[in-house]
Amino acid sequence: MATLQLNVNGQNYAVNVSNPDMPLLWVIRDLIGLTGTKYGCGIEVCGACTVLIDGQREHACVFDASSAVGKKVVTIEGLSADSSHPAQKAWVANQVPQCGYCQSGVIMTVAGAMKAGHHGSEILSEVKNLCVCGTYQRIRQAAAML
Repeated sequence: MATLQLNVNGQNYAVNVSNPDMPLLWVIRDLIGLTGTKYGCGIEVCGACTVLIDGQREHACVFDASSAVGKKVVTIEGLSADSSHPAQKAWVANQVPQCGYCQSGVIMTVAGAMKAGHHGSEILSEVKNLCVCGTYQRIRQAAAML
């Protein structure tokens, strides 16, 4: 057993893990209890597990929890307290989600691109997330607003 000190959404957590190489996704979901970050493929393809770590987009399904120690992790729950982030507003304005399962990962991908100073089509070129519902047209419309 190892205890990891993590900062997630501005709050400090001491989490006990059986293996320090446990994927950050499982720590966020199962140990901290934030379920907005989703498990999709587990092989860094779909993007449903996207979080920001020190402002950079990372796939939490393959990111070792121990590698997040000393860094700031932001999940969809921590993007904004009142859904006021521009990406969240664009998603609502364009009614992007259908089932919504993958959308937290897409929004976090877009938020990371925005943090890097990208806009509109630059953002869209970075979105490689998969959406089973096929809301890609609405995702494009939302990204064009940013």
